[in-house]
Amino acid sequence: MSDPQPIPGENIEIDLPLFVKIEAMLFVAPEPVTTAQLATALDVAPSVVERGLNELDASLATRGLRLQRHAGRFQLTTAPQLTELIERFLGLEATTHLSRAALETLAIIAYQQPVTRPQIDSIRGVNSDSMMKSLLSKGLILESGRADGPGRPILYSTTPEFLQHFGLNSILEMPSLARPEEEGDNHDEMLKG
Repeated sequence: MSDPQPIPGENIEIDLPLFVKIEAMLFVAPEPVTTAQLATALDVAPSVVERGLNELDASLATRGLRLQRHAGRFQLTTAPQLTELIERFLGLEATTHLSRAALETLAIIAYQQPVTRPQIDSIRGVNSDSMMKSLLSKGLILESGRADGPGRPILYSTTPEFLQHFGLNSILEMPSLARPEEEGDNHDEMLKG
C-alpha cells in the first residue's frame, strides 16, 4: 500500500530547515523584525534564531536577495549589485539619484546620528531645510527623537532604506572617517628626505 496522497488545500507540516522558515517570514514581513519576534513565532530561543539568520545570510550570498541588519532588526532586501536592474524594472531611475547637497546632508546624518538640524546646518554652513525635507520624503532619514537641549530640537537618524539605497547590511559597514594625510604634510616630508 502506498503513502496516502495529500488532499489539495490540506495543511501539511513540512520539516524545512530553520533558515528557510526565517526566510519565508522575512519575505512576508511588512517591516524589519527583531530576533525576539522571530524566536516567538518559531517557538525557539533567540540564539537559535541567530544561528538560523547566519545560515540564511550565507545561503543568500549567491542569490538576488540579502539579509539586512539595522538597529537590531532584520529584513530581506535586493542585492546591491542589482540596484540598476531593479530601478529600471520598477521605473525608478529618475527618482533615486541624490544631489550633491543631499548626499552631503545625508553623510552628516549617517556619521553623526542622532543629530539635530542646527548641528547639520553648522557643519554644512548653509540652511538644510530643503535637503532634510527631500531626504525625509525619500525615506532615507527619520525623526528619531528630541534632544535634551533648549527648544528640544528634533533628532534625525538614517533608516533601513538608507542602508538598502547604498547596499549596506549595517551602519557599521560605512567607511571610517579617518582623514588621509594632507598633501602638504607629505610634500614637507619628501623635502626633508
